[in-house]
Amino acid sequence: MSRAPFGTRRSRRRRRSAGLFAAVAVAAVVVAAVAGVFGFALLRPAVSSTAPPASPTPSWSAAATEKPSPTPRTTAAPAPTPSVAASCDGTATLVSVWAHPDDDIIFANPTISDAIAAGECVRTVFLTAGDAGKGLGYVEARELGILRAYNDMRGTEGLWDTADVVLESGVHVRRLTPHGNPRISVLFFRLPDGNITGGGFASTGFATLGRLLDGQLSALSPIDGGVSVSRDQVLASVRDLAREFAPERLFTHIPRGSSFAPGDHPDHSVVGSIVRDALSGDPAIAPGIRYVVGYPSETLPRNLDGPVLDAKVDTYRIYAQEDEVIRCADRASCLGTRKFGEWLRRSYPKTEAELNLG
Repeated sequence: MSRAPFGTRRSRRRRRSAGLFAAVAVAAVVVAAVAGVFGFALLRPAVSSTAPPASPTPSWSAAATEKPSPTPRTTAAPAPTPSVAASCDGTATLVSVWAHPDDDIIFANPTISDAIAAGECVRTVFLTAGDAGKGLGYVEARELGILRAYNDMRGTEGLWDTADVVLESGVHVRRLTPHGNPRISVLFFRLPDGNITGGGFASTGFATLGRLLDGQLSALSPIDGGVSVSRDQVLASVRDLAREFAPERLFTHIPRGSSFAPGDHPDHSVVGSIVRDALSGDPAIAPGIRYVVGYPSETLPRNLDGPVLDAKVDTYRIYAQEDEVIRCADRASCLGTRKFGEWLRRSYPKTEAELNLG
């Protein structure tokens, strides 16, 4: 058998090695591409059946994870929608309007959780971002906590579809609805937190909803850089929402001037006054309004216990996992938290006649 010269054999070996390396590289690229496609298929949120295939509705993941974080769809945001209402097929509707994310589950439950369990439509509105001067990251964490708390109340984990909604007042709000469940929705105005002092925070220019209501400010900007709103627009927005949702019951804070207002958070009293100013003259809505006692409830007798209290505390604990300020690990630590533990043990809705307005 004849042999090729050494130089020729070496050249051939080099060519075979180069070919082998090239084949390995191509194989690696193919494996990576397949893995990427598979990973995307696993992680990609489900697309809302009501959204056009070319432009799915953004979603947040509110399922429990070790390191939870909002998971928006990687698509362009939808165009603003003119309506916030979704069909409830004649089902009773409970609307609640609050100052901060968590006011609902601290002061109004078990009313909200009972309404969800009964299959009612539940619409929850938060006027301020509850930012505490900490910025958008803290706000998003609190909002995520609220979505997870509502998942707990409805007994199902899952994604929430989000949309930018423009009310007839011209105010932009962020609406989130559990994927496939239009009976529940949560709306965020993201206006600045007014602080426990009522004076606001330096990070938001000491702008507050109270100063807007009192005419000290002509406009108030959301903390996320959204479109500024006027006092009249805020009042009109509450009327817009009430008209669209047509609730049998509407829960909110105790307004200014009530004997239950002193000692409450200023934002609570302002939001209660906004709702009362906007809706107390509406014969279709006013009879169903209940004003819920806030911070001063700790001086009233405890009226929640047993399984009802256990369920309320567990919902609050799930929310609190996302709130770095009031995080509590279990029932005992939640109920042992100063002030919050006493508020959780109570819920005191009041009628207009029970406000004891001065």
